[in-house]
Amino acid sequence: MTMAAAIEGQTAEATAWSKPNRIASIDIIHDLAAAEAIWRGMESPGQSFTPYQRFDFVAAWQREVGAREGLVPFIVIAFNAERRPLLLLPLALRHAYGVRSAGFMGGKHSTFNMALWDKDFAANATPADLDALITALAERSETDVLALHQQPLRWRDLPNPLALLPNQPSANDCPLLTMEPGATPATLVSNSFRRRLKGKERKLQPLPGYRYHVATEDAEITRLLDWFFRVKPLRMAEQKLPNVFADPGVEDFIRNACMMRLANGGRAIHIHALDCDEEVIAIFAGVADGHRFSMMFNTYTMSGNSKYSPGLILMRDIIDHFAAQDYRAFDLGIGSDEYKRLFCKSDEPIFDSFIPLSPRGKMAAAAMSGLNRTKRMVKHNPALLEMAQKLRSAFRSH
Repeated sequence: MTMAAAIEGQTAEATAWSKPNRIASIDIIHDLAAAEAIWRGMESPGQSFTPYQRFDFVAAWQREVGAREGLVPFIVIAFNAERRPLLLLPLALRHAYGVRSAGFMGGKHSTFNMALWDKDFAANATPADLDALITALAERSETDVLALHQQPLRWRDLPNPLALLPNQPSANDCPLLTMEPGATPATLVSNSFRRRLKGKERKLQPLPGYRYHVATEDAEITRLLDWFFRVKPLRMAEQKLPNVFADPGVEDFIRNACMMRLANGGRAIHIHALDCDEEVIAIFAGVADGHRFSMMFNTYTMSGNSKYSPGLILMRDIIDHFAAQDYRAFDLGIGSDEYKRLFCKSDEPIFDSFIPLSPRGKMAAAAMSGLNRTKRMVKHNPALLEMAQKLRSAFRSH
């Protein structure tokens, strides 16, 4: 049987078993449209999910990026005995090196990956519940291994039940700023740092039309993105970094997600900008959910105005903007770049899981786990990291 035929045969397949836990059956769905109604139902206030797993965000990524990479949706929905959804895992299947692995949809563009959970189930899930889920997946799918990256230990005040599975720290950290209720501006960004930024901003304020704003109109969003996709490759080349935004479908995905209106009227990706009449000075874009802002991408001008630290000024503005809206958390994405530590002093605990579902998957999971530990060791050892960066530059120049 071809892989495509096997996938088709399993669509919306359910299985039930009589173990003493609350998951009674699962569906495995390979078509986003077939999962959409349940998925959107799990984006309600009674559920636990990150904005990176909203249907609109993930569907745009799968359509523009995942499908071009040959990835096939592998959406797992677990139900209780009354067929009430308890969790939805938004995964995609990848077939490489003779192994079928399933990982979260969203690729490099999701800072956090998580199932969408029924809140009551998430609060009380047990190892037996997770064992039942993995056993069902091993029995009912032809997938060899689950490769689940960058999962938060908790989301808001609830545990992430997937942390009950074997796991290890992610290769990269995610710097975090926790925003306490009623926090004064100085507790979020220190007075001394604010004074430094104000001194720099005084050099920008005389620019005609100088302003901080959040893009709300389609034309404004298009103008800022046109500028971003022109400037970002130049900035990445300057840093000798690969341009991930040049990968097939990525620009289309980002443009679609920035334009997309959610049910609450907001956009799937928010763009914050430091602007003037002559040029865009800096932008930061990310996802927000009423509780947390999580940065996805950013860049700043190539002009002389770059010497006044416009990115740092914009970050201060964004933090103040969300603090005024009673947000509780702010992060600048994966990776411990120095500028992130100026604002985010702690780290979000994030983990990876490599769960075998077949004998072949056991070898693959062990290899993935070992590679992941090596990456983490390199990232957290300055000498090794410098060596790796030099090697990468050397290979790229040949």
